[in-house]
Amino acid sequence: MEKISKNYAQNISKLDEVLRISENFDLIGREMFIAGRNAKMYFVDAFCKDEILEKMLEYLTRIEPEQIDSVKNTREFCSRFITYTETDVESEISTIVSSVLSGTLALIIEGFNHAIMIDARTYPVRSLDEPDNDKVLRGSHDGFTETIVFNTALIRRRIRVPELTFHAMKVGKKSKTDIALCYLEDVVDKKLLNSLKKRIENIKVNSLSMSQQSFVESLLTKQFYNPFPKVRYTERPDAAAASINEGNIIILIDNSPTAIIVKTSFFEFFQDSNDYYFSPMIGSYLRFVRMFVFTLSILITPVWYLLVKNPAFIPEWLSFIRIENETQVPILAQIIVIELIVDMLKLASVNTPQSLSGSFSVIGALILGEFAVGAKWFLPEVILYMAFVAIANFTQPSFELGYAMKFSRIIIIVLTAIFNLWGFIGGFVITLLLIATTKTLEGRKYLYPLIPFDAKAFSNLLIRKSINKSKN
Repeated sequence: MEKISKNYAQNISKLDEVLRISENFDLIGREMFIAGRNAKMYFVDAFCKDEILEKMLEYLTRIEPEQIDSVKNTREFCSRFITYTETDVESEISTIVSSVLSGTLALIIEGFNHAIMIDARTYPVRSLDEPDNDKVLRGSHDGFTETIVFNTALIRRRIRVPELTFHAMKVGKKSKTDIALCYLEDVVDKKLLNSLKKRIENIKVNSLSMSQQSFVESLLTKQFYNPFPKVRYTERPDAAAASINEGNIIILIDNSPTAIIVKTSFFEFFQDSNDYYFSPMIGSYLRFVRMFVFTLSILITPVWYLLVKNPAFIPEWLSFIRIENETQVPILAQIIVIELIVDMLKLASVNTPQSLSGSFSVIGALILGEFAVGAKWFLPEVILYMAFVAIANFTQPSFELGYAMKFSRIIIIVLTAIFNLWGFIGGFVITLLLIATTKTLEGRKYLYPLIPFDAKAFSNLLIRKSINKSKN
């Protein structure tokens, strides 16, 4: 690899060429004199703090030639004359270029064979608002941002022990995206940690264009047929800190406000931050409600469709679910169409300006409500059950799991329509097999702690235990 030499003109020519200073208006090459020697600063405009640069230049221009002549090497110069705290020296040109493009300032001085790297960068950042999809009634209302150093600070603020480690890595041949593995040195699974580091080092991609999704797809074993999520996500610093205390590894990716939680299992998706901001009894109740409603969202439409398709199966006490008025549209088609319409409304709501959201809600309610029933397109029962399913999907925090169960529900209904009772049974068997064979990022069984069975861990997932009864 090419390195910085003591030939100042050659160094400047090479860096100007590689950084393409003449073609990029936002890449600045600032020439100056320091103690009678030629010097040049390289930095990205808007990434460097102006007030720090001004103070540093004011101090550097006051250095006398006899002071610099007594300096033996770049590191000694850095120690004596660079007053900024986050400073280092570097000789590899490729590393210097990568650092400059990520916001670090590089200072080249005539007569030295290293560049002085000054981390005086600042990134454009939004405020630490609470994430929209992970709200709590009590507790902190801050959230991760797209700047990785802010996110590490939010975790460090909550865990104040030297064992808390942030291991930095870079991924992407072109993007050089910063990755941070966050864990507690004394409780983390070292075998999993080392395996994860090696797998990240072996990622061969140009860039992580979609941040956490691109990263996860690069690490996971390809299971295109399996929609169940292989990792958990959070945008809450308190949830990330709690996971770290439990021995998990948190992966932070620059330019993404979402943290990836490793380890993962199917039952852990039913936990929510709100469970821990109420008393253990209320937290356990909320968890049971979430599990019960989630189970109903899977069962209610397939079971209803099976019973309607086979009226002889309907017991007397459920006679009210019988269909009195037939429509021209088959029930199966109604269910599938409304599943699609619900997703269409979700997509439309994302792209609807906030000022028009009220009008959008009214139009959506009319289309799915009175107009559809009045035109005899849909049965009121179908709309009622599908509305319950749509609301139930929002009771658990993982969108990925919600869509996985949606696909499973549609498979069960379609198989029921084709093979009747055996199709219904087969659909559930297929769903269970998909869940059981899901390969997580860390390779743990997806149905843990049910398979393999761990009574204590399973009890902790079902019931919100008191904090003083848990070492974590």
